[in-house]
Amino acid sequence: MKNKICIIAILALTAIFAVSTYLYISEYFDDRKQIDELESIAQAVEDSRQCSDNKYADLYAQNNDFIGWIRIDDTAINYPVMQSKDSPNYYLNHNFSKEYSRFGVPYMQVNCSLSSDNIIVYGHNMKNKSMFNELTQYRSNDFCNSHKYIKFDTLSEERIYEVIAVFKTVAYSSEGFEYYTFVNAKTENDFSTYIEKCKALSLYDTGVNAEYGDKLITLSTCEYSQKNGRFVVVAKEI
Repeated sequence: MKNKICIIAILALTAIFAVSTYLYISEYFDDRKQIDELESIAQAVEDSRQCSDNKYADLYAQNNDFIGWIRIDDTAINYPVMQSKDSPNYYLNHNFSKEYSRFGVPYMQVNCSLSSDNIIVYGHNMKNKSMFNELTQYRSNDFCNSHKYIKFDTLSEERIYEVIAVFKTVAYSSEGFEYYTFVNAKTENDFSTYIEKCKALSLYDTGVNAEYGDKLITLSTCEYSQKNGRFVVVAKEI
């Protein structure tokens, strides 16, 4: 009887191990496929940069949800930025080819436009250092000083933003800062209030400020030290 129980237990553990191994390997190859696709897209853009004035035309032709390209030099952040008006969080779990992906693609908040006072862009904080994981490196003032510029290209122009504030907060809670509600300033006071709150929460003084009329970009990713935590980097166009 004991031998039968032992055999059953061994078979069960073997089955669990086999399923776990299969899921791990399957996830690994799915992840590798997503990374390879993004690297291929980035390389195609770089090649187009050398020989074409409209380097993003092919990407837009492939997927007209494409609205821009974001990059921070000397980091892994070098990705297309998407926006789906019909399904606001579509690219939270879909890739550029519109296939399911736990990586997703950085995407712009649905009520933002390229002319908004504040463009809000979301990206996953992936353990393999991809997507917006390296945003969390901005917790270091030294990192910020050496990566103070965020480049965001649209189909028609190249933009450069300078970091003005870096902070952690809680999303969708009265305890946190609802930074995602500020898209366009109705008044100068609206703009100043947003900037003052960002600066007050900032982990350090960047030495850079913004004034009414400046255009902003806000990058947001998950932060795991608290429930629904967010790590946020705010920059102004220069």
